[in-house]
Amino acid sequence: MEVLIAQLLIIVRRMWKYRWVGLVVAWVTGLVGAVVVFVLPDRYEASARIYVDTQSILKPLMSGLAVQPNVEQQVTMLSRTLISRPNVEKLVRMADLDLKNQSKAQQEATIETVTSNLSIQSSGRDNLYILGYRDSDPETAKRVVQSLVSIFVESSLGATRKDTSTATTFINEQIKNYENKLEEAETRLKEFRLKNLSNMAGDGKDSAAHISEISAQLERARLEYREAVNARDAAKAQLDAEKTRGGQSTQQSLMQEANAAVSTPELDGRLAEYRRNLDSLLQRFTDQHPDIISTRKLIKDLEEQRKREIAELRKAAAAMPMVGMGQGGGGSPASQELVRILATTEVQVASLRARVDEYSSRYAQAMAALKTAPQIEAEAAQLNRDYAIQKKNYEDLVQRREQASMSGELDVASGVADFRVIDPPRANPKPVAPNRLLLLAGSMAAALGIGLFTTFAASQLRPVFHDADDLRTRVELPILGVVTRLVTDADRVRQRVDLIRFSAGAGGLLVMFAVALTVLAVQLSRQVI
Repeated sequence: MEVLIAQLLIIVRRMWKYRWVGLVVAWVTGLVGAVVVFVLPDRYEASARIYVDTQSILKPLMSGLAVQPNVEQQVTMLSRTLISRPNVEKLVRMADLDLKNQSKAQQEATIETVTSNLSIQSSGRDNLYILGYRDSDPETAKRVVQSLVSIFVESSLGATRKDTSTATTFINEQIKNYENKLEEAETRLKEFRLKNLSNMAGDGKDSAAHISEISAQLERARLEYREAVNARDAAKAQLDAEKTRGGQSTQQSLMQEANAAVSTPELDGRLAEYRRNLDSLLQRFTDQHPDIISTRKLIKDLEEQRKREIAELRKAAAAMPMVGMGQGGGGSPASQELVRILATTEVQVASLRARVDEYSSRYAQAMAALKTAPQIEAEAAQLNRDYAIQKKNYEDLVQRREQASMSGELDVASGVADFRVIDPPRANPKPVAPNRLLLLAGSMAAALGIGLFTTFAASQLRPVFHDADDLRTRVELPILGVVTRLVTDADRVRQRVDLIRFSAGAGGLLVMFAVALTVLAVQLSRQVI
């Protein structure tokens, strides 16, 4: 600690030798700083307060029907991006700040100056914004703030309408693309169904269900065929018995069997089934659907086939008595009726044989087509899946377009937010800058600091040794002796006068700054009054 204090004393003694140099530098720095502080022009600030009301009664009412943007986030982003170069250029033109610009460099300097002097302050969640601008002319500052308020409000409206228009245009383009895709998918689906109409069931069943249905129809036809064969054999047996004994009771039973034989129960069952399928398809599709068209064609063909079979059965039943009479030589009425029943059953047996053969052929074709059925079903499922996805996307896009349109109308009706000017643009009549008291105090501190640094730098550049030990340490040579200087009375007087002069010079510097601070304080107090 003693060594450190000794070193500090040595440094102070060296700096004291160059005290006048430091005092001169401090005076020069202080005078320059004081002149600069008093020469700096006054700057006035204009400001305006804007409250952004983001609450609207229409938005809760339209919830779910229109898109609800994050208004607070939009306003916050708008306030952060308001001071941009395009907006500043527009602000310079609106406030007539470019009238004195003669060159591109002056214009760029004006833009840079305006950008550095603009300020936007936010109070956070209260949505209260303060727009400010500083300039040497209070009227210019007020004009700039007024233009900035107009740009702030117009930018919010223009950005919202531009976003709505852009979104609507994009959605319309996507809807048009999906309309073309839907038309192509519908065309492919229609061509596929027409191409594979014979391999597809009318009610949309798969190949296994179709084969199962054909198999059931084949079994039912075979059963009806066996019943017809049994009925024919029974008619033959009764005819043989009638030839031997005859009887009225037999004739009545044969008449009942004839009436039952003329009916076509199989065709009636198939017609009823196809009509039920047609009713089910009409509930899901339009009349132009391929399944409905094919089902109606099958019903029409079955009805014509039923009419033809009934006509053939009636003709055969009417002709057989004549044949019996020709063969039997005019037998009894019972014999004639049995002959007619036999002829009817023969025709029905032949018809059912043809039907069994037809169903057998269909069953064989269905079994042969079963090899390609999985591929056809997979292609149909893929086409239906693609069509369903594209249709869903199309419907979603149409719904989004309606929401975007309604959102745009909602913004036009209520606006994104209500901008309320709480305090209109106003210029403060008192200058807000520069802070001359603070600058003058800083100048005084800078002058003293620069003076001290000058004396320290001079003492280091041209050191003086006031102690033998310090000299021995620096030169690292032995010191043989020290010659002491005798201080006379004249030297003491001269040192005392020098100290008084230095104190007066340093005190004068401090007094100058004190007087300047007092004058500034008096001026500021008068401005406040």
